[in-house]
Amino acid sequence: MKNFNLSVVFLLFLGLSGLHAQERIPQVEALLEKMTLEEKIGQLNLLTPGGGIATGSVVSEDVEAKIKAGNVGGVFGVSSPERVRQAQELAVKNSRLGIPLLIGSDVIHGYKTTFPIPLGLSSSWDMELIKETAKVAAKEATADGINWNFSPMVDISRDPRWGRVAEGAGEDAYLGSQIARAMVQGYQQDDLTEPHTMMATVKHLALYGAPEGGRDYNRVDMSRTKMFNEYLPPYKAAVDAGVGSVMTSFNDIDGVPATGNKWLLTDLLRERWGFDGFVVSDYTSVNEMIAHGMGDLQDVSAMALKAGLDMDMVGEGFLTTLKKSVEEGRVSEEEITTAARRILEAKHKLGLLDDPYKYSDASRPEKDILTKENRQLARRAATQSFVLLKDHNDILPVSKRAKIALIGPLANNQSNMLGTWAPTGDFNLSVPVLEGFKNVAPNAQITYAKGANITNDSVFAKKVNVFGPKVEISDRSPEELLQEALKVAKASDVVIAVVGEASEMSGEAASRTNIQIPESQKRLIRELVATGKPVALVLMSGRPLDISEEMGMPVSILQAWHPGVEAGNAIADVVFGDVNPSGKLTMSWPRNVGQIPVYYGSRITGRPAPTEEFQKFKTNYLDVPNSPLLPFGHGLSYTTFQYSKIKAHGETLRPGDSLMISTTVTNTGDRAGQEVVQLYIHDKVRSLTPPKKQLIAFEKIALQPGESKTVEFPVTVEDLKFYNGQLEYVAEPGEFEFFVGGTSDCEMQGSFTLVE
Repeated sequence: MKNFNLSVVFLLFLGLSGLHAQERIPQVEALLEKMTLEEKIGQLNLLTPGGGIATGSVVSEDVEAKIKAGNVGGVFGVSSPERVRQAQELAVKNSRLGIPLLIGSDVIHGYKTTFPIPLGLSSSWDMELIKETAKVAAKEATADGINWNFSPMVDISRDPRWGRVAEGAGEDAYLGSQIARAMVQGYQQDDLTEPHTMMATVKHLALYGAPEGGRDYNRVDMSRTKMFNEYLPPYKAAVDAGVGSVMTSFNDIDGVPATGNKWLLTDLLRERWGFDGFVVSDYTSVNEMIAHGMGDLQDVSAMALKAGLDMDMVGEGFLTTLKKSVEEGRVSEEEITTAARRILEAKHKLGLLDDPYKYSDASRPEKDILTKENRQLARRAATQSFVLLKDHNDILPVSKRAKIALIGPLANNQSNMLGTWAPTGDFNLSVPVLEGFKNVAPNAQITYAKGANITNDSVFAKKVNVFGPKVEISDRSPEELLQEALKVAKASDVVIAVVGEASEMSGEAASRTNIQIPESQKRLIRELVATGKPVALVLMSGRPLDISEEMGMPVSILQAWHPGVEAGNAIADVVFGDVNPSGKLTMSWPRNVGQIPVYYGSRITGRPAPTEEFQKFKTNYLDVPNSPLLPFGHGLSYTTFQYSKIKAHGETLRPGDSLMISTTVTNTGDRAGQEVVQLYIHDKVRSLTPPKKQLIAFEKIALQPGESKTVEFPVTVEDLKFYNGQLEYVAEPGEFEFFVGGTSDCEMQGSFTLVE
C-alpha cells in the first residue's frame, strides 16, 4: 500500500509539473502561425562566425546570408554592442519575419573581470560570493551584447585526470547543487527582461564528468541509482532554480549518446523534472553521433529532434536534413514547431521580441566592464578560494619586511593567471605574482628568479600551447635557470616558489595520466628545500594533483588554483597575512594516480578495512593506505578552531519535524579567521548500500581570536532522502550517525533515529 501511494504521488507530480502543456505566449504563437517549415527549422540552428576559443574544428560558413534567409536562431562568438547590433539588424531588417537572434557565449568564470576557475570558486564554500561573481559576469557580458551564457557547468567528477574538473564544483552532489543554484540565480536574477541579466545554460546533461579513464569525450556507464544519487542532483538543482536552457553532453548514457537520448531529454528532463526551457546541443554533438554509430547525418538529426533536442550547435544537421525527414515521415512538423516554440519563448523571456537591441547600448561597456569594484570582487573571490594545504613551522604568513626569494615559472607570468576557459578575458590585464608582492609589501626585499620551465618537454608544450604560448621554454638551459634561483634563495630569509600547471594543462581536451607537478619544477623544489631556507609553495593548478612527494617535504603549501585577473594581488594578500586563508577542498587529492577514483562518499564494502594498516582479505592496497592524501573538505588556517558541545537535540526525528544538531566553534588562535563547519550523516541500514558519509549541511562562519559561536543545523526528513532501487525519492526509517567538523574525515559524534 505504501508503494502504491508513492506511485500515485509521483504520477500526480508528473501531471502537475512535466506533462501539462505550458501556458502559450500569444506573441510566440502569432509568429509560429506565420512561419514556414523552413523558418521554424532556421530557429533551431546555432552558428558561430569564429573568434574566441573554439570547442571544435568547425566554423560556420556564410553566416550573414543564413541570418538574412531566416536560417539562424542564434549565434555565438560575437560581442560588443556594435557587432551585436549589426547581427540583430541582419535578422530583424533582412529576414522575412524579423525575428531577433540569441547571442551566446562561454562566460565560465567571469567575463572581462575574470574570477578564479570554478573549482577554485567552489573551494570558498561561499554561496553568496559565488552568486555575486555570476551577477557581475552577467552585468559585464550583457554590456557587451551577450544575452545567453553557456554556464554553469555542474558535472560531478571524482577523476582529476579529466581536465574539465577545473570548470566544475568537485565531487559532491550536495555542494554541487548549492553552487548550481547560486550560479543560475546570479546570472538570471529575478527578471530576465532586465538588461543586466542573461539566460543561463546548465551543462553538460549528463554524467560528462565520469568518462572512462578520465579521458575527455569518452564513454560513460553507470547504474541509474548512482546517476540519481550522485551525479544528477546538480542538474536538477539548476532546473529547479529556473535555468533557461540545458546543454547536452558528448558522452553516451546506457549506450545512447546524450544528444539523442529520449530517456534523458524527455522522460527525465521534461516529464520527471518539469523543465520548460530549451535544450541545445554541445558543439557539433549532433554530427558526432555518426561516429557513435547512430547512422548518417539525417538519421542522427531526426533522432536528436525526436529525443527532445531543440537547437543544433554549429553542426547544421537540423538545417540541412529536417525538411527531408518531414517529407519522408521520419519527423513531424509538429515536433519541429515544438522546438521552435521553445526557442521563441526564450527570446520572449529575454525581452528580445519587444526590443531586439536592448543589449546594444554602446554606453555600457565603459561603465560596467572591468570596473574598480569588479576587480575588487575578483581579488576577494580569489583570496577566499585559496586552500592552505600545509603550513610547516608556520612559514606562512610571511613578514612584509622579509628578504624574499620569489622563484618559479609562474611567479612573474601573466598568461596563465586567468586559468582555462577564460576566452572572454585578457591575460594582459592580469596581475602577476611579482607585481602583487610589490603592491602589497612595498617594504619587502623581493628578488625574482624563474628557476625552471613549467616543463622541459617541447612535445608536451606544443600540445598545451594550441591557443597560444602558455608554456614557454627558455633559451637558457635548465641548469642555468636552477643555479640562478639557488643563488637568490641562499641570500634570502624565505623562499616563495610559485609552481604547478599552466592554465591549458587542464580544461577541455586536457586530460592527463600523470597529475604530478612536472619534473622540471619538482627538481627545482627539491633543490630549494636542500638550501635549508624556509620554503613555501604557491601551487597553481586546474585539478587536484599528486603532491605526495611535496607533502612529505618541510614546506608550506598554499593551493591557489588559477586565481583570475587579480591573481598576484590576491596571492600577496594571503601570503603576507592581510587575508587569512579559509578555502576547503571540494575534491579529494589522491596519493597517486592509481587510487583514482578516490572520494569521501564511496559506498561501504562487505570487507571494509577497519584501519589504515594493511590486512589481508580486506579492501586495501599493498603499497598505500585507502585514504586520500588530502580529503574532501580539508583546508587549514593561520589560526586554529576547536569544536565542542557537539550534540543532537533529541534522539528521534519524525516526518514533518526537524532535529537540531549543534556545535560550538571557538577560534583558539591569535588571528581572525573563517571556518567552514560541515555536517555529514551515515544511514546505518537501508535498502541500497549507503555511502560512508554524506554531506547534508555546511555553514561558513567568521570568528575573532577567542570568540566562540554556536552553529545549528536543523535536520529534516528531506535531508535523509535518497533514490531507492525503484528510483523513488524516499527516507527509510532507522538509525543515522552524524559527523561534525572542518573536514570530511571528522569523527562520528552521535546518532539519532528516523521513525515512521
